[in-house]
Amino acid sequence: MREMGRGFARSHEARLLLVVVVLGGFLALATPSFASLQNLVDLLTSNAFSGMLAAGLLVVLVSGGIDISFTATASVAQYAAMTVANHSHIGWLGVAAIGAGLGSLLGLFNAVLIGTLRLSSIIVTIATLNLFYGLLMFVTRGDEIFALPDWFVNGASWTVYTDAQQAEYAITLPMLGLVFAFALTAILLKRSNIGRQVYALGSNADAAARVGIPVFRLNLLIYGYMGLIAGLASLVQAQNAQSVSPNALVGRELDVLAAVVLGGASLTGGVGSVFGTILGVMLLAFLQNGLLLLGVPSYWSPCFTGAVILVAVSLLAIERRRQQGRVRRVSA
Repeated sequence: MREMGRGFARSHEARLLLVVVVLGGFLALATPSFASLQNLVDLLTSNAFSGMLAAGLLVVLVSGGIDISFTATASVAQYAAMTVANHSHIGWLGVAAIGAGLGSLLGLFNAVLIGTLRLSSIIVTIATLNLFYGLLMFVTRGDEIFALPDWFVNGASWTVYTDAQQAEYAITLPMLGLVFAFALTAILLKRSNIGRQVYALGSNADAAARVGIPVFRLNLLIYGYMGLIAGLASLVQAQNAQSVSPNALVGRELDVLAAVVLGGASLTGGVGSVFGTILGVMLLAFLQNGLLLLGVPSYWSPCFTGAVILVAVSLLAIERRRQQGRVRRVSA
């Protein structure tokens, strides 16, 4: 137990946790509204979409691949699901089935292209990002959906606390979606044989193939899983926004990728954890929300976010070089 504690203290997650705690403490002192229950609930709800996508993207990065098309996948799944919901009484299960099913199919399309054409995953998914998004805009002509079914708009919520001002705080659909996505990803990566294969594939794809890991089928699962999470996340975002716009989601890819990389996932594969990804999402959410509450002009937000990401990734790279150096010295 003591060795586990020492191991965690030396980990990237421990350092990132310290940064998140220090940043949260500073913002709580600098602006009391940051630590208010209302603001924390709003933070959780508004970042549920990005957090769910980060959970799905973590699996892709651990496998040694990358997916840039998930926002377009989410946009297509969202628009299709809500269009059907407006014309038939399919209920929550029907909407979830359409969103998850269509998202999975688009993810599988990525996997087939990557596996059969032997192209870089980043090239394929940049292409499909534009393909999916372009087709969506052509079919919909950019028309937004403002009228959603009442049962969807009202969502699912359970009031758990009422304060002195009679303001109610509830467990909502975005919160449940966020917990579900991270819990499912944790089970997949840490509690299943598939997770071990994903890490092996990311560490050394050639060695994984030589020991009998079915690389093509595993990639189908990985990118299909990313698509499934994107489809479900799109429904969470639609319920939170109370409307659907075909161009509202595309453009948020780098924020999601940044959160996963901040959490310690390697762009070369084989490294990454659910806890680190959660901390990465929290760090970016705290930073962006804190700048807003402090009255910093909005155009500074990307600058500060980019600086934090650059520093964090640089420190992570330096630490990994040191670890590799220690391994070489021990081997010698």
